[in-house]
Amino acid sequence: MAFITGKHLSRRTFMRGAGASVALPFLDAMVPAGRSAAAAVAAVTDRGDAGFTRLVCIEESMGVAGSSDWGDAEHLFAPAGVGRDFELSANSQLKPLEEFRDYMTIVSNTDCRAAEAFNADEIGGDHDRSTCVFLTQSHPKQTQGSDIQLGTSIDQMHAARFGRETALPSLELCIEGIDRGGGCAYNYHCAYTTSLSWASPNQPLPAIREPRVVFERLFGAGDTPEDRAARRRTNSSMIDWIATEVARLKKSLGAADRVALDEYTDHIREIERRIQLVEARNENGGERAMPDAPSGVPDSFEEHMQLMFDLQVLALQSDLTRVITFKTGFDQSNRTFPDSGTTKSVHGASHHGNVPGDIMDFNKINTYRLAQLHYFLKKLRDTTDGETSLLDQTAIVWGSPMADGNLHNHRKNPLLLLGHANGALEGGLHLRAAEGTPMANPLLSLMRGIGHDDMEALGDSNGKFPLDLASASVATGGRS
Repeated sequence: MAFITGKHLSRRTFMRGAGASVALPFLDAMVPAGRSAAAAVAAVTDRGDAGFTRLVCIEESMGVAGSSDWGDAEHLFAPAGVGRDFELSANSQLKPLEEFRDYMTIVSNTDCRAAEAFNADEIGGDHDRSTCVFLTQSHPKQTQGSDIQLGTSIDQMHAARFGRETALPSLELCIEGIDRGGGCAYNYHCAYTTSLSWASPNQPLPAIREPRVVFERLFGAGDTPEDRAARRRTNSSMIDWIATEVARLKKSLGAADRVALDEYTDHIREIERRIQLVEARNENGGERAMPDAPSGVPDSFEEHMQLMFDLQVLALQSDLTRVITFKTGFDQSNRTFPDSGTTKSVHGASHHGNVPGDIMDFNKINTYRLAQLHYFLKKLRDTTDGETSLLDQTAIVWGSPMADGNLHNHRKNPLLLLGHANGALEGGLHLRAAEGTPMANPLLSLMRGIGHDDMEALGDSNGKFPLDLASASVATGGRS
């Protein structure tokens, strides 16, 4: 275990044993004498101010019901009121997150025009372009070859600046797999469809779907695949492998830190147990709701989302990473969500034909899927790091690069910013953009607010989009 000057515990302390490596959450013992917890957190970065802001980016596929003309008039996504004076209607997709209103910055009416067809050959390829545009706000080069060309995504910009000191500069996750049989449509490389995160204009990053793989990426839990397989057969917890180190560390901690460490290791053990239950359930030979999915992937969308969110909280809490992308579906998915209140597939429901009743079916799916974030937000709010919660320290970008799935258009896209981002986001706001505003504008403002002060442009950005009420009122002549 690593100590600084022997007087306090380093934030970079790991407990190790038999191939497992467990980073620690922030503990009181990590605060040097005479310094505040906030100062200790800031000290692990190369910034001399309030420290780093974590960034989580979550993509919704195929748009939302509230981006149709009828859905917008019914306020299914964008509320009627702006500024702080907004209410979420009973049918609002955002209603399940109302508990977190003070952490919510709704940005409505922006466009993702980089996802549109720029020439005749590209017409029809909206599904194939959308995902790659969301975080790059750049238009992809049409190709099936290796000469892919796009832009660097905002998560990777943040990882390059604030993730260099972490074990994982970034973590890329997804919920659904996609198999296009070796080729994607409209002469687009499949990377554009499957990759949300781009380390450079020609370097897409693959995402992890299985909770077990994420767990082992975070904690090791074995030096080789054979070691990890042997450990899983014993049903023993990875925490058992480091029990001696845990006991040794606890002797040097105060009472509050011992409780915090116990809660943390218990949480890891419980997540591992749930992963084991999923694998055992799916390997027993019974019929599966998702027969093509790996055994480690839960058939239940809600169970899968919660496991992935729990792993993300652990990764952020232990500062293993500060940057996460999460793709929660893929375009043209025919998955159904019976718990949403409709048995239609998400892709089928997105083609609602502008029929109000069918739009509401799509809205039921949208609402059910977004409601899963409540679990994540609560976990972040209830997890402290230094003097504030992870939710106060994190910027969460949720949105879709497609707007009205029925038209395959990219106007009036949904964008929701969550968390306080160390003060960069006020929360409790609905900001409605002027017609024709690129989504890149608010994303650029967010990036500048979380430490990228020198960033002048993003994709097709063409101006500023203030994310605080006072500046937004000035920019719009008093209308936020």
